[in-house]
Amino acid sequence: MRALIPGGNPPTLPEKQRTALISLLADDDPVVHQTVRRKLLSYGRMACDWLRPHLLSSDPLIRRRALEIVHHLTREDCDEQFIAFCLNSGEELDLERAVGLLARTQYPDTNLEAYQALYDCWANELRARIDFCADAEHILATINDYLFNELRFHGNEQYADSPENCYLNRVVDNRTGNPISVCAIYLFIARRLKLPMTGIGLPYHFVCRYQSSVKEIYIDVFRRGQFWTKGDCIKHLLNTNHSLHEGYLAPVSTRRMLLRMCANLHQTYSHLDMAEEANRVQRYLVALAK
Repeated sequence: MRALIPGGNPPTLPEKQRTALISLLADDDPVVHQTVRRKLLSYGRMACDWLRPHLLSSDPLIRRRALEIVHHLTREDCDEQFIAFCLNSGEELDLERAVGLLARTQYPDTNLEAYQALYDCWANELRARIDFCADAEHILATINDYLFNELRFHGNEQYADSPENCYLNRVVDNRTGNPISVCAIYLFIARRLKLPMTGIGLPYHFVCRYQSSVKEIYIDVFRRGQFWTKGDCIKHLLNTNHSLHEGYLAPVSTRRMLLRMCANLHQTYSHLDMAEEANRVQRYLVALAK
């Protein structure tokens, strides 16, 4: 997080000094470049306004370095917005909004409304196909056929090797992700269809559960919507050396889902030795734990 400027208002620079400072971004000396970069970063959002015209500079080095600084500052702002959301939201927070804000911390230009419109579109397509008078298996089979056969969503078995499997915008774009990310998309669609669906946080895995007054079906979304029984969940607990207490089979609040998503992201960055990114995500975990 950037240090606050005493008095609340950052200082400014005359235009000539700004121009001279920015021109030094093209300096080949790495010490000069880092000094100029730190100076520009100290001005926060103001520096973004100064640098944006230079994103079209004829000098490719200035373009690249100006873009890096603007991206860095924009991500810091997105960090602050996401952390503020976490601190000010309750246990049943808006997960769709949350994962969108999380995506912006890495991809600041993410259009949240466009992804929401996409979920709306998918739900509308399914609404026209589903016979809501049919039994639960047929309803879920229709959803599974659309999401996994037509849209080609699937779990990525190597999800720990890339942070993209944790960010919902990239999961949608790539049609693949880790268990909880793919489940989140399934839940967003189910919510629009007003189906009784919740997330179940098993150890080392995450599934969805359809539960009505007459039917209970667990859905392994990561494996293309495979149906599980409660017995299958218990078998998973035994295979992963966990006890059979009911807490593992209780619905997970949206805040706990977001916390687990961030924990997965932190684990991925740590696995890849990306310490700076892991430290950023650690701040999210602290905010969500409060």
